[in-house]
Amino acid sequence: MEQKTLFDNEENQPLASRLRPQNLDEFAGQTHLIGEGKILRRLIEEDKISSMIFWGPPGVGKTTLASIIANKTNSAFINFSAVTSGIKEIKTVMAQAEQARKMGEKTIVFVDEIHRFNKAQQDAFLPFVEKGSIILIGATTENPSFEVNGALLSRCKVFVLQALKTEDLVKLLKRAISDKRGFGNQTVNISDENVEIIAKFANGDARNALSTLEMLVLNGNIDENGTINVTDETLEQCISKKSLLYDKNGEEHYNIISALHKSMRNSDPDAAVYWLARMLEAGEDPLYVARRITRFASEDIGLADPHALEIAVAAYQACHYIGMPECSVHLTEAVVYMSLAPKSNALYMAYETAKKDALRELAEPVPLVIRNAPTKLMKELNYGKGYQYAHDSKDKLTNMQCLPDSLLGKEYYHPTNQGLEAKYKTRLEQIKDWKKSHS
Repeated sequence: MEQKTLFDNEENQPLASRLRPQNLDEFAGQTHLIGEGKILRRLIEEDKISSMIFWGPPGVGKTTLASIIANKTNSAFINFSAVTSGIKEIKTVMAQAEQARKMGEKTIVFVDEIHRFNKAQQDAFLPFVEKGSIILIGATTENPSFEVNGALLSRCKVFVLQALKTEDLVKLLKRAISDKRGFGNQTVNISDENVEIIAKFANGDARNALSTLEMLVLNGNIDENGTINVTDETLEQCISKKSLLYDKNGEEHYNIISALHKSMRNSDPDAAVYWLARMLEAGEDPLYVARRITRFASEDIGLADPHALEIAVAAYQACHYIGMPECSVHLTEAVVYMSLAPKSNALYMAYETAKKDALRELAEPVPLVIRNAPTKLMKELNYGKGYQYAHDSKDKLTNMQCLPDSLLGKEYYHPTNQGLEAKYKTRLEQIKDWKKSHS
């Protein structure tokens, strides 16, 4: 718990800290929020900040925006770390803020990584946000819809920060080379091509880009004129294995599994294999992927190709037996099969529609004719009376009522003409025609 010290500059700080923008004009990217005339820019410049959440991936400027607000505001500015602060610290600061409010002073509380606060800690802020004792600014890499208390979230404006574009990072890197807060007091020789490679390597993360540049400059070859030369060889050593943008427990995890699912649904095997590789090479559990493919086999293919479920289950078993990296080929087989298989969501739609009726008609009695009658009393109450055993009939069909009276005639399964499901559709139509003629 500190006041503004997060943003103090020191000569021995990393490049990313030394080069932290002091104003919005130096800020890289996020023009949809802080471009000329945009709402967040106006709020900051006019010092009219209200409680808000900055949501975005690492290194896109969440803490930097808080830094700029700290320099701009006439309010007291207090920095919290969700990693080190507890209920006791929160209550102490809230008491100070409430006292300041009574004196007519505003207090802005910045909480970095607010998603790390548990519900009780987040609840501690709520009454003070409600009555205006504090203006809360939270920063998070996680979806606030899942990680921030609903009551607190409803009182905050969420601003979504995007991964920086390559051109934004190129400008930032060139400024780091020329700015005196960066390497402006030295002569650094690095090609435009290598600057762009660094920018692409950073995956939209400014901190990553600046850290890579700093490593390259510190390990550059110094010639007789004192010029620091960044060579292709040094660059290759620093970025020999690109870290994949993937958090197994975070937002990107769900984005990429969604991309895999939707690529298979769109019958695009190339995209599906790419997203599969993104997950597996980033360390995802292959069994998790196999479970999602198994779900897909029934949700998006179903009876259009019943063999899809067998392929998915076999892939799961193969992953269980041999693990990574060998099982990647089994998952690839399953993913490509799912992509090329005929598609039908008829089973998924059947269940979802039936679920709505099941929840709405929770107390509907089972028709007496299909009730079990293991005791004498149950038989006396007509349980099972009139039951027709389908195997006793010539056509293996009966016209017995199996739905509750209130749902009589309701249809949930609507087969498509895709793949093998066309055959099941014909069979279902034959069954319905038979029942009509024998009703």
